[in-house]
Amino acid sequence: MSSVCVLTQDAVQQESMLSHVAFTRLLEWLDAGVDSRGERYVEIRRRLVAYFERRNRPAANELADETLNRIGRTLEQNRVISISPPARYCYLVAKFVMLEDIRRERRLVRLDESQAADARSVNAHDANDEFVLHEQRLESLDRCLQKLNPDQRELIVEYYRDAGREKIERRRNLASRLGISMNALGIRAYRIRDALMSCVESTAPAA
Repeated sequence: MSSVCVLTQDAVQQESMLSHVAFTRLLEWLDAGVDSRGERYVEIRRRLVAYFERRNRPAANELADETLNRIGRTLEQNRVISISPPARYCYLVAKFVMLEDIRRERRLVRLDESQAADARSVNAHDANDEFVLHEQRLESLDRCLQKLNPDQRELIVEYYRDAGREKIERRRNLASRLGISMNALGIRAYRIRDALMSCVESTAPAA
């Protein structure tokens, strides 16, 4: 018989750094009314780690923890999450955690490239100011994305992913999944994008 993995309250709270309320609601939500004594948490976390590893993210364990942390904090604030089953919502949040991780990675690359260019350029100060402004606007975009509801975030990210033929196919599949026409999808995406840009313009520093 295989051993049963029981997750104690102290272990989970120490690992995820969630409050008692967030920790309790997270486990109850994952268990869906059936007390698994933490086994469901362990299984979902294992699957999230595998999800990030399959996408070649170097910090898969940390990203899995961050995904569950966010869900726990959402439950602490809102008490309920309407999307079910729990695994579906976990993967939805994981997708945005991964996109943010990719953005951070790209920023580090751009920062290294910018620093190398500054060393060669007589206009290093101006170049750095432009880079900082660009990064501040990206951070504003991230904050504005988080203000959208999950369905809106998923739609706008999927709509603008990829390029060329892949983008067209992705948009066609998205429209089919939502049960709407390509034209209706474009209108919906435009409205979300317009709201995002207004949010960014109102929160980002002026150029």
